[in-house]
Order: sequence, then structure tokens, then C-alpha cells
Amino acid sequence: MQDPLAAVAANRERLIRRARILRTLRSFFFGGGFLEVTTPVLSRYVIPEEHIELIESECGFLLPSPEIYMKRLLAAGYEKIYQVGPVFRKEEKGNCHLPEFSLLEWYRAGADYTVLAEDCELLLTEISRELFGSLRVPFQGSTLDLTPPWPRLGIREAFQRHAGWDPIERPAPDRFEEDFALMVVPALDPVRPVFLLDFPAYEASLARRKPENPQIAERVELFCGGLEMANGFSELVDPREQRARFEQANRNRAKRGKKTYALPEGFLSCLPHLKPCAGMALGVDRLVMLFSGADRIDEVVAWVP
Repeated sequence: MQDPLAAVAANRERLIRRARILRTLRSFFFGGGFLEVTTPVLSRYVIPEEHIELIESECGFLLPSPEIYMKRLLAAGYEKIYQVGPVFRKEEKGNCHLPEFSLLEWYRAGADYTVLAEDCELLLTEISRELFGSLRVPFQGSTLDLTPPWPRLGIREAFQRHAGWDPIERPAPDRFEEDFALMVVPALDPVRPVFLLDFPAYEASLARRKPENPQIAERVELFCGGLEMANGFSELVDPREQRARFEQANRNRAKRGKKTYALPEGFLSCLPHLKPCAGMALGVDRLVMLFSGADRIDEVVAWVP
């Protein structure tokens, strides 16, 4: 067994780079007029999501995202906010997953998911220039080209091209996740960031539907170097539809023998006060992996829980 102190010592240069990335990240959002906030990581109430398993304590749940509290700040009149902090997901452990990890989440009032994609481009290119003085990043034996604009690819086209079926016209929720992970993502350009956007509505529990096509949700994901980096959407602000989606998520969980959750009434009650807005979540540890060439997530954190 490897000496844990030796492992931490070996990660020193990556931890130094992590600190530089966090400093640049905060400078980016401060310069953009965002307010940094801190919200609870422990809550009695959670957002029911079909595919996310939660860690529960005697005092409540360790949150997988600060969304439940950050949207309430938006409802209270805050317009541009961000947060960097720990989040938790049960049964997640692997080269790119930990049960406790760091998440950057930001929200913009009066914006949609296309603005979030632009934020990602600006943020990552600024970090790249700070670290390398270039938009060409060495990563796992290759070189990533971060020159904007980054390609945008609709989910419908991605599935038709790489999985051979249309997830919008032929809805298949039970098949979507597997084909996405095994057929679509591995086929993405490994040396260019790419945004996948316009997901089927059944794969976006908190995203607004497109007015011109309610089968499609305004959701965007960023992939870079084979890593899923960020996930965001134009926010759903209709309390009736959101309640119905939460109830459906609980029914789907019950069918799979999973725990169901009480609906977060405080969160639902804030939705009538929300103006159109958009929010994005970006994995900080994966961001450090990207800019340090790490193969495993445990190489970019001080300690593995």
C-alpha cells in the first residue's frame, strides 16, 4: 500500500496549480460583477433527481449541489452569483469521480444557456493564458486547442451520427444514458472542447423547455479532453411543472427500488419570484485535471475521503 503522506507529497505541484486556478477563477467572476456566496452543504430538504444518490446523516443530507439555496438568492433579487465549495454524491468513486468533490456553480438573472457556454469559453481561456500564456494545453500525451469559438453540437445530431437514433423523435429514457456514455461521448473530438446542447426534455429535470419545441430542454454540457466539465441550463421557473417533474422523479426512483424524497417546498415556493435566469455547474477537480494533465482525480486533491 502506498504511503498516504508520500502520495500527498507527490501531488504538491498539482495542488499549487489548483491554487492558481482558483485564484484566476475568483478573479474572473469578480471582474464580471458576480458576488461570491456561501450556502449550506447540509440540508433537511433536497431536490429529487432520478440518477443522483445522496449521502444522509442524522441531521439531514449532504447536498450534491448548492442549487436549492442559490436559486432562492436569485428569487430574493440577487442577479449574478457564484460559489465554489464541496458537494457530495453517494456511490461515486473512480478515476474521475469522488463521493466528495469541489463544484463551481454560477447563476445569471436575465440570461439563458447560450450565455453560460460563452462564460465557459471565457473562463477556461483565461485560465489557460494565466497558466501557459497560450490556448494550447498539454493533456495526457496530446495537446488541447482551446481557441474559441468552440464547436456546438445538438444532442439530436450527436445521437444520429454516433448512436444511430433520434432521442427527440424516438424518446427512450431507459436507453439514453447508456448510449450517451458508451457511444456519443467517446466519439467527441479529443483535442477540442465541444458543447452538447438541446437535450430531450426527459433528460433535464430542472431546465426550461424550448418554447418552439417542448420536446427539447435548454440544457448544455461541456466536454473537453474526454472529460465532462460542466452542465447548465436555462432555469425552469414554472412551479407547477417543476413540482410535476419532482413527483415523476420520485415515481421513477420508487420503480427502481430507490429511496424517495419529500418535495422541497421552500424551493418550490421561491419559483414564482424567479425571473428568467440560467445556471451552470463546473467540476473544479476535473478542471484541475485538465490543466495539470492528471490521469486521476485523486492526483488533484489533498486527501481522498
